[in-house]
Amino acid sequence: MDPLTIAPGPGLPRGLVIPAAELRERFARSGGPGGQGVNTTDSKVQLSVDLATLTVFSDAHRRRALRNLAARLDGTVLTVSVAAQRSQVRNRAEARRRLGELLREAVAPPPPKRRPTRPTRAALRRRKAAKQRRSEIKANRRRPMSGF
Repeated sequence: MDPLTIAPGPGLPRGLVIPAAELRERFARSGGPGGQGVNTTDSKVQLSVDLATLTVFSDAHRRRALRNLAARLDGTVLTVSVAAQRSQVRNRAEARRRLGELLREAVAPPPPKRRPTRPTRAALRRRKAAKQRRSEIKANRRRPMSGF
């Protein structure tokens, strides 16, 4: 098995390479349709990594990943299961892509806080004018008043 390469992104400016020894790959039979080979081919892939023992993470990355992925973890182990394709090779590639994406998003720093701002007077005026135009359009759809 090859090491998992995570592309650079927020929180990982130089990217990351997880050694193959720290990944665990298991195979199983996929459910669902698949033709004659469905009962004989182990095409489902489960790719796991233990975040607590991951050597390439800094302590800050580890804390952030454990906090952000808490709902997906079994203890400290993150597992990705893929059975989308009939081919084990394609499922392995997809599992690696998904795991890399999850880890990159998990270690990304939170976005900066939004500074509260107030709408400008011109924006308020435009909004009010648009509401007035819309009101007139709807008023013109009504039946004309009769009885004169």
